[in-house]
Amino acid sequence: MGPKKQKETQRDIIANNQQYNNRFNYANNFIKTSKYTLLTFIPLNLFEQFQRAANFYFLCLLILQLIPEITSLTPVTTAVPLVGVLTLTAIKYAYDDVSRHRTDRTVNNRKSQVLRKGYLVEEKWHRVQVGDVIRMENNSFIAADILLLSSHNPNGLCYIETAELDGETNLKVKQCLDSTNALGEDEKSLSQFNGHIVCEPPNNNLSKFEGTLTYNGHKYSLDNEKVILRGAMLRNTPWCYGVVLFAGKDTKLMQNSGKTKFKRTSIDKLLNFIILGIVIFLLCMCLFCTVACGIWESMIGYYFQSYLPWDTVVPVEPVAGATVISLLVFFSYAIVLNTVVPISLYVSVEVIRLFLSKLIDWDKEMYDVTSNTAAKARTTTLNEELGQIQYIFSDKTGTLTQNIMTFNKCSINGRSYGDIIDESTGEPIELDEFSFHRLARFLHSKKVDFTFNHFYEPTFEFYDQNLLNEVKAGNPDTHMFYRLLALCHTVMPEYGPDGSLEYQAQSPDENALVSAARNFGFVFTERTSRTITIQALGISEVYELLCILDFNNVRKRMSVIVKYEGRIRLYCKGADNVIFERLRPNQEEIRTRTQEQLDKFASEGLRTLCLGVKDLTQQQFDDWKTEHHKAALAMENRDDKLDEVYNIVEKDLTLLGATAIEDKLQDGVAQTIANLQMAGIKLWVLTGDKQETAINIGYSCNLLSDDMWEEPYIVDGHTYEEVMKQLIAHRRSIDNHITVGKIPRARDDISMRTFSEGSLAETLGDQQGGFAMVINGHSLVHALTPDMELAFLGVAEHCTSVICCRVTPLQKALVVELVKKYKDAVSLAIGDGANDVSMIKAADIGVGISGQEGMQAVLASDYSIAQFRYLERLLLVHGRWSYYRMCKFLRYFFYKNFAFTLCHFWYAFFCGFSAQTLLEAGFIAVYNLFYTSLPVLAMAYFDQDVEPVFAHKYPNLYYPGHKSLFFNYRQFTISALQGFVTSMVLFMIPMGAYHDKTDDYGLVLADHYLFGSVVATILVIVVTAQVALDTCYWTVWNHITIWGSLIFYFLLTFFYNYVFKGQHIGSLATAMADTTFWFTTLLTTVVLLLPVVAWRFYKVDVHPTLTDKAKLVQRNARIRNKGESGLPRPFSGRRSRRSVRSGYAFAHTEGFGRLITSGRIMRDVGGTMGGGRGKVHNGIPVPRPYNNNSNAVGKTSSSTFLPHTLSKSKLAFMSTTKASSTALTPPQPQENHQGEFNTPNYPGIPLAD
Repeated sequence: MGPKKQKETQRDIIANNQQYNNRFNYANNFIKTSKYTLLTFIPLNLFEQFQRAANFYFLCLLILQLIPEITSLTPVTTAVPLVGVLTLTAIKYAYDDVSRHRTDRTVNNRKSQVLRKGYLVEEKWHRVQVGDVIRMENNSFIAADILLLSSHNPNGLCYIETAELDGETNLKVKQCLDSTNALGEDEKSLSQFNGHIVCEPPNNNLSKFEGTLTYNGHKYSLDNEKVILRGAMLRNTPWCYGVVLFAGKDTKLMQNSGKTKFKRTSIDKLLNFIILGIVIFLLCMCLFCTVACGIWESMIGYYFQSYLPWDTVVPVEPVAGATVISLLVFFSYAIVLNTVVPISLYVSVEVIRLFLSKLIDWDKEMYDVTSNTAAKARTTTLNEELGQIQYIFSDKTGTLTQNIMTFNKCSINGRSYGDIIDESTGEPIELDEFSFHRLARFLHSKKVDFTFNHFYEPTFEFYDQNLLNEVKAGNPDTHMFYRLLALCHTVMPEYGPDGSLEYQAQSPDENALVSAARNFGFVFTERTSRTITIQALGISEVYELLCILDFNNVRKRMSVIVKYEGRIRLYCKGADNVIFERLRPNQEEIRTRTQEQLDKFASEGLRTLCLGVKDLTQQQFDDWKTEHHKAALAMENRDDKLDEVYNIVEKDLTLLGATAIEDKLQDGVAQTIANLQMAGIKLWVLTGDKQETAINIGYSCNLLSDDMWEEPYIVDGHTYEEVMKQLIAHRRSIDNHITVGKIPRARDDISMRTFSEGSLAETLGDQQGGFAMVINGHSLVHALTPDMELAFLGVAEHCTSVICCRVTPLQKALVVELVKKYKDAVSLAIGDGANDVSMIKAADIGVGISGQEGMQAVLASDYSIAQFRYLERLLLVHGRWSYYRMCKFLRYFFYKNFAFTLCHFWYAFFCGFSAQTLLEAGFIAVYNLFYTSLPVLAMAYFDQDVEPVFAHKYPNLYYPGHKSLFFNYRQFTISALQGFVTSMVLFMIPMGAYHDKTDDYGLVLADHYLFGSVVATILVIVVTAQVALDTCYWTVWNHITIWGSLIFYFLLTFFYNYVFKGQHIGSLATAMADTTFWFTTLLTTVVLLLPVVAWRFYKVDVHPTLTDKAKLVQRNARIRNKGESGLPRPFSGRRSRRSVRSGYAFAHTEGFGRLITSGRIMRDVGGTMGGGRGKVHNGIPVPRPYNNNSNAVGKTSSSTFLPHTLSKSKLAFMSTTKASSTALTPPQPQENHQGEFNTPNYPGIPLAD
């Protein structure tokens, strides 16, 4: 046996040298994701299933039933349900594993072209080894993680699609080194390639790679732009070659296929404790029967042996014999009463969850036509948890907003542009007093004409003529401003078949800025790896690209260094605080004016960037480039070293100005947030925006309102002491409000006789007020420390809204973990980008939005939706229904099982505690499986207390889920007691009716078999009548299952007894021929159900719940419209009393900077990437009123300057729409236009007449 393989610290490879590479025992390219084989499936699957406590418990019972001395039941009663559960589960596992086997076989047997001894040979994927040089062709999958060596493109470019890795279908660009690209497709040269690669060990980081290549005496830096990962597909590239770095299980695709964190619902956790309690209750009953049996045997049974002799294993002495018998009876009753622990419960729960998940998938109301995206339940285990959400953690950009940017305003050399100026006064015109039509006409008259520019976009809107005049007049500051926007980016140009110029950008922010420069006459037209070409007012300018200092979330800025006409210049753009601290001295005046304008932009909810420029000498650049080269070749901490080098050159900047762009809110966000807050859900927004931008977005989307009892609490301290002081002050303010009684009590004292829509609105959630808190990222660092986290949470838990600004992805997850740690509450995280993945995985439920930032969030989520507004229906309708249905199912399930099982307990008092069963063994085996399963499943599938329109109209109906009111220990106890009483009445009334009963001739009829058949029949009738009583929403399926179950019981009972000669043959028929049976059945049913009906009428009439009130209104059709109650409040002009600054939200992924500078690039991008694409935003058609200039993937829409009094989205609508309205109105609630009493849009569920 060889030595144990040590953990790999770095990978050492020589291309085409298997002898060298084999020394390290690297993994081959064979993958195995399946769990079982034909030989191991049965033992391994059974081992896994019996690790579940319930299955193991029933296995032990089955073994006990095989012992004749202690069993009074045939093993069939336990074997049938146990085998059924094991078989169904095994079939499911087998089906899943067969699919995995097929996938593994397909993948491992894919063909790849590998260089062997100087020739290309076709090999199956699983035979590819580390160090092999392989050829990849267009539209083929990549066999392993490879270092790109050469490509068909002379620039060394190739294009890939990474849908299998991150879900994104947009093309990405990779580029090889110039030195290896020279190898071309010469098989001899490639087979002699002996580059020595030293790189990082296998890991799961898809976005980072560090390594070096030593070749022909030169050492080259390797990064992620030179590596293609397994699972990617080659696109628009005829061929390329690469050397295998990682194979098989070491590839990043397989490293990322680890087990997802298992999430359990609160009901699952509660069920575990309840089942444990039931087992303890079972043992107590067995112990009672044991003691009673010992007493009976010693006092009566000992003297009754002539008729009931003791077994031979029992001692003949009275005490010793009774003791042995009672001990054996303990196990006998454990077998007889085992059905009180429901083995079918878990299977039923999983089946219900699967169906409820499909209802989410099938819901047409959650289908987004624009993006052709339906809601998707990506898990089947968390549905009822959607009805208990108390905290929502949401991203802002792309989640609450559209992530489609429109260029709105700017500041150049201290002068603001974008407002519409009154020519007579020189002041900005306030547009609030304009009527709708007058405003539309006025804006149309002010729209600037860009037709002088051949490259202008007809959809580009701009209303301040002064800026265009400055451009035409040759203002050097304005020209410098737009040159920076046209040069400082990583956008790629594309030319369509008709010669139209389109842009592809990594972030919508960048696209909006480059597009604005284009329309003002500074058109970015072409780039290569060494040059950038722009058309400056019709004159072509070719800049030598010396270096790109790319953007990331830590730097919050990007720069380019270019050379033109002998002058080297650095252009930089970034967050205002980052740029301001890097300015050269003696710029106080322009800095002050720019800051004031940034504050003004932030008060309008705009996202801002600051721009700076710096001239460099040739010597300065050469010295800096040397240091940059050293950092780029570093194998350890390369990013940190590059950041240090970047900081050297990015200082002493000259401030040019600032830009302001608008990120429009998604449709329905304000209404959704208003309803979720009225449902008692606390919403936390975790965003990268600055404080002021986040606050103003908060007001516009109803997260913050003027009716709050205090201005939003601001936490922006930089030190531990400052943050703690602010938190203490805010907590005292909250305590003062609570002490003086300013916080109103919930109003729920509504008489049913005076019940009206207005009073219902008071009860169901039209309460205003509450607190809100805004905390900055640098303050959150201190707030999340162990010493302060409770103080932070002590303030936050009293706030209906919390906004965390400038947070990192890690901080998002830490905030979620903090709430989960200290609050017994269900949390939901919702986001749309890769930076939201950690937050989504940390929350109890993760929801991904299919947005502009790829599919990473969706792939990591439990549920996916297309728009934030669908979250309201997901929670208030599907979540509430799922919780309501699951709780109703559980309450009934425990009731019917207690009613069934405890009949044996009462019979024990009449059979000397001998463990004799009252009911026939076949009935016991199929009671839960056939006789009572379908009615409760139909109820769990389709039942609803209120229709969707009322769930939206009165969000406080969601409240019971917060407090677990529908199923908890109290509700379980009530169900168990009802089952307890039912079983006693079920036994005692027939016992009284049939005890010593004789016929007309004096013959005794009531034997054990007949009595058992009577009790079993009444039991089925009573529990079926109870489920009919519990059903609120009747469909055809409810009728079929409820009445069909009763018919099926009688048919199966007669069939079994007469065809298979069961023990109870003729018993039920004999009983039914006598009127006593029918009278006893009617009497028992009335005695058991009449009190239930009376109690429910009393509760509804005297102590109605919120649901009862809504159901009454629904029945009487007394609600017409929602009216004013529950309307979201319009955008508020009220702002925080704190000083406002500009709001900058940085992008979440790096640009193409490394790629652009690493080789000759983009000379033929238009032909390779953009061909044949329609005018879309990341694959989603953009609605016309909002689509200004975006015709390509990653493209933003309308770049428009607008006055600050109205958002860009409103003005775009007004300028393109003719309507009869004469004034802007606040957003209205989204009513269901099909009427107030709609049935859900689920196919195949017809309502019963």
